[in-house]
Amino acid sequence: MRRLFVLLLALLLGSAGASAQKAPSLHSYFADASAVREGGVKLIPVQTPKGTFKVWTKRFGNNPRIKVLLLHGGPGATHEYFESLEGYLPAEGIEFIYYDQLGSAYSDQPKDTDLWTTERFVEEVEQVRKALGLDRSNFYLLGHSWGGILATEYALKYGANLKGLIISNMMMSIPDYNRYAEEVLAKGMDPAVVKEVKELEAKGQYESPRYMELLLPNFYTKHLCRLPEWPDAANRGFGKINKQIYVLMQGPSEFGASGRLEKWDRKADLPKLAMPTLVIGGTYDTMDPAHMKWVSTQVQHGSFLLCPNGSHMAMWDDQRTYCEGLIRFLKATDAGGKTVAFGKP
Repeated sequence: MRRLFVLLLALLLGSAGASAQKAPSLHSYFADASAVREGGVKLIPVQTPKGTFKVWTKRFGNNPRIKVLLLHGGPGATHEYFESLEGYLPAEGIEFIYYDQLGSAYSDQPKDTDLWTTERFVEEVEQVRKALGLDRSNFYLLGHSWGGILATEYALKYGANLKGLIISNMMMSIPDYNRYAEEVLAKGMDPAVVKEVKELEAKGQYESPRYMELLLPNFYTKHLCRLPEWPDAANRGFGKINKQIYVLMQGPSEFGASGRLEKWDRKADLPKLAMPTLVIGGTYDTMDPAHMKWVSTQVQHGSFLLCPNGSHMAMWDDQRTYCEGLIRFLKATDAGGKTVAFGKP
C-alpha cells in the first residue's frame, strides 16, 4: 500500500531528481481511460413517428474520399452476408459501413407494423447518413435486393447527397419481377415440383418442412446462392430474418413478391438519377439480368456489371467479378469518371 502511495505521489509532484521536467498529472495519466474503442461500431438513434429507436452500424477502414453505406436485403435480413466484401475492399483502402436497418437483428426490433414502409425506411437512411457524417464528397450507397429498392428511393429523394449509387441484384419493377419469376424461373424447374410448391402455397403452408425441401435444391441452390456449401455469413444472416417485416412487405412466397411492395415500380423515374450508377446482376439471378442491364441505360450515367457465374448472392458465388467490378467503379467515380465500361464477361 505504501509503495502505491509513493507512486501516486510521484506522479502528482514529480521526483526531486527530475525537477527540471514537469511530471504527468493523474488526470493526464488516466486521460484515455474513458475513450472506449468499439471497433467502428456506432449505435445511431433514429426518430420515427412511433418513437426513437437505435440502429446498429459498423465501419471498416477510414477513407475520407470513398465511404460505402451498405443496405441489406430482405426486408428484415442483416448486414452479415456483406462480409464477402472483407476479402477485397479493405486491401484497396475502401471504407465501407455495415448497417442493420430498424427491425433487423443487431438493431432495435419494434413490433408496430406501421413502421414498415418504404417511405419511413428512406428517412431512416437519411438520419444514418447525417449521423455518420457522409456527404456528396464521399458518400456511396450500395443496396442489394430489397436494399436496391431502398437505395433507389433514397436516391430519388436525396440524390444531391450521393457521389455514387450501386443497385445490386434488383429489378426496378415488382410486377416485372413477378412475371419473370412465373414465366422464366418457374418454367425452368421440374413441373411436378412447381405444382407441389403451388399447392403448398395455396394452403398457406409456407412454414411446412416440405416447402423448404422443395425450394432448397430446386430454387435456392440455382438462383439464390450456387456455392455447394453456403458461407457461414450468409447462413447467419438468413437465420435472423425478421419474418414480420419480410412477409408484410415482400410476401411469403418465393415465386414473386406481394405485400406492400407488390405494385412498386420506378422504371419511369430512372432518368431522374443523375449520379454515377452501377447496376450489378448475375446470370442465374432471381432477378432478370436483361432488365438490370436495361436499368443501367435509363439512368443518366449508368454502368452494368454482369457476374457470369453469379446468382442473387453474386457477392459470394461470383465474388471476384462482383468485388473487383465494384472497386473499379468506386475508384473511377472518385477520379471523376461517370461511367465504367466492363465489357463482355
